Amino acid sequence: MRDFQIPGRSPVLARNAMCATSHPLAVECAIGVLRSGGNAVDAAVTAALTMGLLEPAMTGIGGDAFALVWKDGEARPRGLNGSGRAPMSLDAATLRQQGFDAVDQNSAHAVTIPGAVDTFDTLLSEFGTYGWDRALAPSLRFAREGHPVAPRAASDWADDAPNMTGAMARHFLVEGQRAPRVGEIFGWKAQAEALEIIAREGRAGFYEGPVAEDMIASLTALGGKHTMADFAATKSTWVEPVSGMYRGMELIELPPNGQGVAAILMARILEGFELDELDPHGPERAHIEAEAKRLAYDARDRLIADPDTPGAAERLSHIMSEQTVHSLRDRIVPMAARSDLLDDLAGLHEVGAAIGTGGAEHRDTIYITVVDSDRTMVSLIYSVFHAFGSRIASDRYGINFQSRGAGFTLEEGHPNELKGGKRPMHTIIPGMLAKDGKPYASFGVMGGAYQSNGHARLISNLVDYGMDPQEAMDAPRSFLDKGVLSVERGYPRSTLDRLGAMGHDAQVAEGAIGGGQIIVIDPETGCLIGGSDPRKDGCAMGY
Repeated sequence: MRDFQIPGRSPVLARNAMCATSHPLAVECAIGVLRSGGNAVDAAVTAALTMGLLEPAMTGIGGDAFALVWKDGEARPRGLNGSGRAPMSLDAATLRQQGFDAVDQNSAHAVTIPGAVDTFDTLLSEFGTYGWDRALAPSLRFAREGHPVAPRAASDWADDAPNMTGAMARHFLVEGQRAPRVGEIFGWKAQAEALEIIAREGRAGFYEGPVAEDMIASLTALGGKHTMADFAATKSTWVEPVSGMYRGMELIELPPNGQGVAAILMARILEGFELDELDPHGPERAHIEAEAKRLAYDARDRLIADPDTPGAAERLSHIMSEQTVHSLRDRIVPMAARSDLLDDLAGLHEVGAAIGTGGAEHRDTIYITVVDSDRTMVSLIYSVFHAFGSRIASDRYGINFQSRGAGFTLEEGHPNELKGGKRPMHTIIPGMLAKDGKPYASFGVMGGAYQSNGHARLISNLVDYGMDPQEAMDAPRSFLDKGVLSVERGYPRSTLDRLGAMGHDAQVAEGAIGGGQIIVIDPETGCLIGGSDPRKDGCAMGY
């Protein structure tokens, strides 16, 4: 139990149903759906749709979404991959001939076809009781009437406002000039028109007709290769989740093209160390985690790509194998950073040099989890990749496009090479935990590249240190990226100093590392226990 003299918050407990996400108004919408008889899928989709208006730097209908749904009475959760594909007529060879060595995140070439609307349509069709008209009702209200901008949303908006021009500035800035301030009422009359069409016509209202025509015309004017056929063909796919054990707890993720397998690999590497004997905020734990991250992410960058790519099954089998786990774990020296940690791994993984995700830093995602009174559990993540995605908006309706195409590499022959009709390596990953084969938790950790690391740390916080769901979200984080081990201010200074002595370039993090939400089903009482990351504006709420 937490020390009530120290600032913080308790986990939220409820008997019937619960939602947790990063904006209170979205949580309220979900609870309203549940109280009125809707189920967890109805509530998750309805609330997620509002988030494109409440947190536009993070997400919107121009983005992608992934989901895990564990329906009450079913033995396993089902996974839904809602990542969009590159336009059929675009490929890496063309961009290489034009002199590019990476996909520019602010170009039309970074815009993969948005998959989120089809994802939501598929979820509602398979599990929901709501139609598009009911699911979009709160979003339409926010778009028409506006909403008071929350503090974290305002901060993210202001950070990126100087980068907005053209239609983006016209639709997303006050009088086309500045970001809205905290508490200022902001709405999208133009996007409300698009949402009205989707509310009437459903999926077809987005991928066909005037909304699609507006998106394609806007992209074509910037050199994009997108066509009506590309949009009409967009379809999310049901997939079999993958999982790995961590000290008796099962970590469940979606398979590639998402990076969930990197979270499993990292957790399995960490399982070989007695973390529970280490200070959770001490240098030894942060060091071991950083080394495990380097190894797991190197494998990710070499191996994860569209599952339709030749050899995908073999690459997945390799990254999940005991041999790979042990070979990587044995490289870690518990008390010192190894400069040669990643040497000779091309031979182990057999696919050449690691590439990385191809894009700049990104921390821009929303996550939502809902558990209803029947104990159906939804874990849903929804993103435009970088801050405000590609920073390209459609001219008429102001739909902001994701920059997922920047997740491709242009390296010839790499599994994640850009090709027409292909899905890029994806950072957003919904997660679940099972205990003794039964659903235990639905969770997500936002923050772009941090997400796999965040999943591994969260399960360690819960299992190794016995933290409650809120403590597990509150706890300070560290993250090794581009050679710098960023450490949040919640760590003692002694940890930072010791990490430097261990060979890390350890620095105080410039900003909060990620965000997250979690709902646990207490196996003893059946009670729902929710946690919400203080790094965001949101909350958990139940009844």
